[in-house]
Formats: sequence, C-alpha cells, structure tokens
Amino acid sequence: MSKTLKTLFLVHAVVGVIFGLPMLIAPGRFLTALGWAPIDPIVSRLLGAALLAVAWSSYRGSQADDRARVGILVEMEAAYCVLGCVGMLRHLLFSTYPFLPCLVFAILALFAVAWIAVLLGWGK
Repeated sequence: MSKTLKTLFLVHAVVGVIFGLPMLIAPGRFLTALGWAPIDPIVSRLLGAALLAVAWSSYRGSQADDRARVGILVEMEAAYCVLGCVGMLRHLLFSTYPFLPCLVFAILALFAVAWIAVLLGWGK
C-alpha cells in the first residue's frame, strides 16, 4: 500500500473520531457549541456511532496489506463521502445554515475527491 493511501486512511480515522466521539457522547452540547441547533439526540448519536465505525474501518485500512480488503474499504469510504455530500448539498443549496454544516460538506467533499482519486489510481 502506498504511503499516501495509508496517510489518507489515518487522517480520515482521526477526523471521524474528532466528530464522532462528541456526537455519540454529548451531541446536544457539541452541536450547540458549534452553532448547530436544535438537534435530534437519537439521530445525532446514531451519526456519531456511524462516524466512529467508519473511523475504525479507516484505521484498519491503514494497517491492512491485503489488496482486496483495502480496495473494498476504499470503495466504502468513497461511497460514504459522496453520498454524504449528495445528502447535504440539497439542504445547503436551498437554505441558510451556519458555518459548521458548510465545513462538514467541505470536509466530506475533500475526502470524496481523495477516495475517488485513489480508486482511479492517482497518487500511486
């Protein structure tokens, strides 16, 4: 596995933990402090769990050396980031949101581009 891909997996894992852990433990306090409220605590905690699960798979991907396993993880990471962007884009285009949702969209979009670049074989 290339050093670039290993680094991408680790950065994705760290970002997932940074957003996922507070979403799982205290979503109301975390999102209110960032100016994103009101929230649904159940859905927010489920999102936190999903972010932590994806972070764990990213960490595992950084440790893997089996080409097939890494390929499946890259596909999953790309699908997660692209679908997240699609889901958020509809809201961001037609409503006014605080800075945080725009930042989350930008982060997802950057990761989506990076994962797609890996799938297309760039940065080997």
